Amino acid sequence: MGNLEIRKNKIIRLSIGLVYLIFGVLKFFPGASPAEELATNTIQILTFGFLPSYFGLIALALFESFIGICLILNWQNKLIIYSAIAHITFTFTPIFLLPEQIFGENKFIFTLLSQYIFKNIIILGALFTLKIDLDFNKNKSMKRKLSNLIYSVKKWEFS
Repeated sequence: MGNLEIRKNKIIRLSIGLVYLIFGVLKFFPGASPAEELATNTIQILTFGFLPSYFGLIALALFESFIGICLILNWQNKLIIYSAIAHITFTFTPIFLLPEQIFGENKFIFTLLSQYIFKNIIILGALFTLKIDLDFNKNKSMKRKLSNLIYSVKKWEFS
């Protein structure tokens, strides 16, 4: 991977990490997050009411903040990238579970909350970019290791 690609990935990683950290930290303070009510209602539906609202919001805040910190500090192993992709995918569930909160009374008008959700398409695309690069670098590393192993075996055979 070239220097330019490394810089691009760093910008993507830092910007996604910062967004995650900011929106995660906001959820620790009651009333600070514009999506607090939507998040708690969605969590209630997805957990069939088994998870208390406050606990679900704090768990979400911890999860988002953790992902943000990991991305900012470049602890971007597969688990973090996959966790972020799963999380962002779940942010679209209110469109189907709570359409009245997302679109209001008119099904064709975007509210601020729907814009809040649909902006995640960009983050999802950027996360897939990081995942692709992570996979590419892993395959490249595996090929290098395999090549070194083959070279060692051939060297051993002719010794």
